[in-house]
Amino acid sequence: MTVTTTRPASAPAVDPDRWPDVARVPHAPLRAAVAARLLRRIAARRGLRVERADGRVLFAAPPGAPVLRLHRPQAFLRRVGADGLIGFGESYQAGDWDSPDLAGLLTALADRPETLVPPGAGLLRRLYVTRPPAAELSTEANARQNIQRHYDLSNELFALFLDPTMSYSAALFDGPPAAAPWEALAPAQHRKIDRLLDLARVGPGTRLLEVGTGWGKLALRAAARGAQVLTVTLSAEQAALARRRIADAGLSDRVEVRLSDYRAVRGEFDAIVSVEMIEAVGRPFWPVYFSALDRLLAPGGRVALQAITMPHERMLASRDTYTWILKYIFPGGQIPSLRAIADTTARHTRLRVAAADAYGPHYAQTLRLWRERFTAREAEVGALGFDQVFRRMWELYLAYSEAGFRTGYLNVHQVLLTRDSAR
Repeated sequence: MTVTTTRPASAPAVDPDRWPDVARVPHAPLRAAVAARLLRRIAARRGLRVERADGRVLFAAPPGAPVLRLHRPQAFLRRVGADGLIGFGESYQAGDWDSPDLAGLLTALADRPETLVPPGAGLLRRLYVTRPPAAELSTEANARQNIQRHYDLSNELFALFLDPTMSYSAALFDGPPAAAPWEALAPAQHRKIDRLLDLARVGPGTRLLEVGTGWGKLALRAAARGAQVLTVTLSAEQAALARRRIADAGLSDRVEVRLSDYRAVRGEFDAIVSVEMIEAVGRPFWPVYFSALDRLLAPGGRVALQAITMPHERMLASRDTYTWILKYIFPGGQIPSLRAIADTTARHTRLRVAAADAYGPHYAQTLRLWRERFTAREAEVGALGFDQVFRRMWELYLAYSEAGFRTGYLNVHQVLLTRDSAR
């Protein structure tokens, strides 16, 4: 593919100190040539329209096909050829490409991802795939820094695109979630929380431990049921806002918000609830995490988790891969499979998976609503001091995640764990 390139007027100015790998375009002509051939193959197989910003069509597709619009084709190919999917993400941050329907394009690419690259290109993949850096491994020493890089960005930032409950996890809509309006999101978040509390049998007098506070909404609803709640987090920003919300609700006598690692918690609890926190634990520490839950759970108690999951074989294939999401969004993380949760608890604890309900399509719609809200309020995000490279990064993260749930590459489960009394 031979093209001439010009920098689009809308491309962000990249601060090389803040974004060194986005500012740098690798010199990788041979890999760029391989990436060009792969792009042609992928466009044909997935029915993508690839075009230049001036409208020139590079690879045609039927009307209505997802569109990949290249502003700087050679920069795009060099980044993808050198760094694979990390380069693909950094290329979007840099403004090398865009799409009029970003989530639609990513959905087409996320469907059956194992078929994107031909089997013979495995060597190429090994050239650019790297392992996660040791500094991001979620040890007790590193975990707080990993959490702070995401959740301590700014409470005001999250408030711009989350609903008034400030719930940053999958909602549970009433009925089919397709095309749910913004007004349905807050009730759907309450429904999700209440279902988890019901699963853990939280009621008057329950001693409840919440692992991962968020901004306090679950703790508030549990306390309103009459529970006595300890909720722990590593995010100072979240802890501060959660305490204010709890105080404003007059429930400070029923809820303690503690800045603490889950490994440091002591005591005994009738119920434990954790919402989309296991993804930050990291695969090497899953036995430690579940052993801590087992240690803290009172006899007859119940654990209710909400967890993002992926198919077991995909989890195994990606377990040692440093991805764009790990580099820029969730350092130190690893999405488990449902089987991995069951296997880990069976091998290392007395806990067993008693029930697991999936509702991935609800997460796709949750993310759609967040993404639409975020892009609509982009100017306000900028006013908080977040540059255009960050804003493009966040938009890609939300659309990328939405695509994962649309295709079933990702799922979300509410999981009930109970103790195996025979052990």
